[in-house]
Amino acid sequence: MPTELVPLSPARRDLLARLLRGEGGEAADRVPGIVPRARGGAAPLSFAQEEVLERERDVPGIPPLFNECVTVHMPGPLRQEPLERALTEIVRRHEIWRTTFGGDGGCLLQVIAPPPPRVGLRVIDLSGMPEAEREAEAARRVGEDARRPFDMARGPLLRPTLVRMAEDEHRLYLIAHQIVLDGISAYQIFPSELATLYRAFAAGRPSPLPELPVQFADFARWQREWLPPTLAREVEHWRGQLGGELPVLGWPPDGRRPPARTFRGVMRPFALPKEPGDALKALSRQEGGTIFTTLLGGLAALLHRYAMQDEIVIGTVAPAGRKRGEVRGLLGYFLNPVALRLPCHARTPFRELLRTVRSVTADALSHDDVPLGQLARELLPRDDPGRSPLFTVAASLQPPVPPLEMPWTVTSMDVDSGGARWDLYVVFIDGARGLLGRAQYNPDLFEAVEIDRLLDDLRSVLEAAAGDPRRALGELPLAGSAEGRPAP
Repeated sequence: MPTELVPLSPARRDLLARLLRGEGGEAADRVPGIVPRARGGAAPLSFAQEEVLERERDVPGIPPLFNECVTVHMPGPLRQEPLERALTEIVRRHEIWRTTFGGDGGCLLQVIAPPPPRVGLRVIDLSGMPEAEREAEAARRVGEDARRPFDMARGPLLRPTLVRMAEDEHRLYLIAHQIVLDGISAYQIFPSELATLYRAFAAGRPSPLPELPVQFADFARWQREWLPPTLAREVEHWRGQLGGELPVLGWPPDGRRPPARTFRGVMRPFALPKEPGDALKALSRQEGGTIFTTLLGGLAALLHRYAMQDEIVIGTVAPAGRKRGEVRGLLGYFLNPVALRLPCHARTPFRELLRTVRSVTADALSHDDVPLGQLARELLPRDDPGRSPLFTVAASLQPPVPPLEMPWTVTSMDVDSGGARWDLYVVFIDGARGLLGRAQYNPDLFEAVEIDRLLDDLRSVLEAAAGDPRRALGELPLAGSAEGRPAP
């Protein structure tokens, strides 16, 4: 049975916001701190790294679903030499960006290479092309890199490309394997360090960044030493949340689902108009939640309408490893997917669903250390090769980009790797231009027109809920179909 819902106290609401940002909770200080190990050599995998490598090993031949692309937009004059120096210094500072993965008697380990003398940039000059064609050509050229698998044993697991769009407009595309990169790394730590270092090196100054007290491999060793007793307790907690007859989302209809997952993926951007976006933020404040829990509530309400089910399980990506203060400045992959079991009934007011989402999310993020694969093995009676374990739809909120020392901006998911981990993954972006997002979906399950209809329906549900959160879920209007659910 799911946790009994109780109103969140102000302290609990603050904890939820901090957990969503990857900051620590009460449990973060109950075990000894992370200390540096002897530098060089090999180190154990973190739990999250082990999950990623198991997926790639167990399902060979799948698209490179763990290849990520981060785009740094660089208006104005740009000098290549200080930019390369900045990249080289980042790779020197962060061991994880010069790490590969090799075996030792059948046991995979992190193998950390010495700092390279130089991190070179592949440079593509599109400034001579017609302006209208540059965008598509940049996406095509960089997309070839994004769809090329990484060699996990040989590395490197980074592919930086500098694209010259015009004399005073450049873009740095960084293709990286997810095993060395998470959202905090991509949108906060990397662009912040890159801008700071570039500005210093371009002015002839040394790096102003302090040395890092610990490295990702130190965190992985600490995790292996101190978390196993916690994992056993957390499995029992999750058994109470997800045990029994776990609902299987009946969308899309099973008739079109392949017998085994194909892991193919296509990206679709979307945006919410500014006025309803502002109304959703106001509703989030009124209800003591966050914009993410409100958006997640809208997605849950929509899936309830599509599947006609009274319980929906949606996944989100928890910043589990970043609860320790020692690692908040580290590049690396600290994430762990968690399952949110949400009761949804046609007569439930949207405001009540928001309270449920808020409580369930806070509970999940407070117990997010158990690797998803381990949890699935513990809780599911059998593996279904046609579905991802525990949930098939997931959503997350992209971390905000902090103010940078250069007039640069950062975007994500601009380039399609051709892979997808779940049937549908919705990433919300709370940016300066309003609420944006990317929907990554499997084209073996959905037509593009169905995803467009879903995104239209999601806008309709969220706008109506922001206008009157007392409306019941069954009364929230959909844009995509008169019957309240899309055609199969």
